[in-house]
Formats: sequence, structure tokens, C-alpha cells
Amino acid sequence: MAVPNYTYLKLKMPGPNGVIMVESTYEHAYDCDVECIEYTEALVEAETLIVNLDRLGDKAPDSKHRARTFEPTEAVKLVPVDPTGSNDRALRISVTLNSK
Repeated sequence: MAVPNYTYLKLKMPGPNGVIMVESTYEHAYDCDVECIEYTEALVEAETLIVNLDRLGDKAPDSKHRARTFEPTEAVKLVPVDPTGSNDRALRISVTLNSK
């Protein structure tokens, strides 16, 4: 038994002590519209993402394919991480790097 009036942004309904009137402002109505549009866009993007992920799932790489082992080039030199330390940790750095 509520009567909405979209022109004046009012909703009137009968209450126990007379008419109950709910009012709003144009700014609040605009904010609600913007929020609704953003929510709808987020839902569309989420559905698109789900469809794209499903397509990618069908193109999963072969689990039997193995990566090749990494082999450094010949032109590297070993630089100790901690020259004062006793551990044998070192970095492999290319000898062809520019000094700058």
C-alpha cells in the first residue's frame, strides 16, 4: 500500500499513527544510481573473467612437459656474497657487463 513518487523522491505509506513519508535528496538518488551502475559493471567483469578462466583451463599445458635445466654461459665470474664470511656462497656475474 506504499505510493512512490519518483518526481519528488518521496514514498508514502499508511502507518499506525498516520501517513509515514520517506524522503530523499537528488544527490543521494544520484549516488545510489552510480553505485548500482558500478556494481553491475563489476558483475559483468567478474562473469567475463570466469568465462576467460574457463577457456584458459581448457588450454592447460601438458604436465609431462618439463623445463630444461639452466646452464650459465661461459663468460661468468664468481663474486662472493660475503667476502669476510667462511661460507662458499657466491653470485655468478657476467664478465661482459658494463662497469656503470
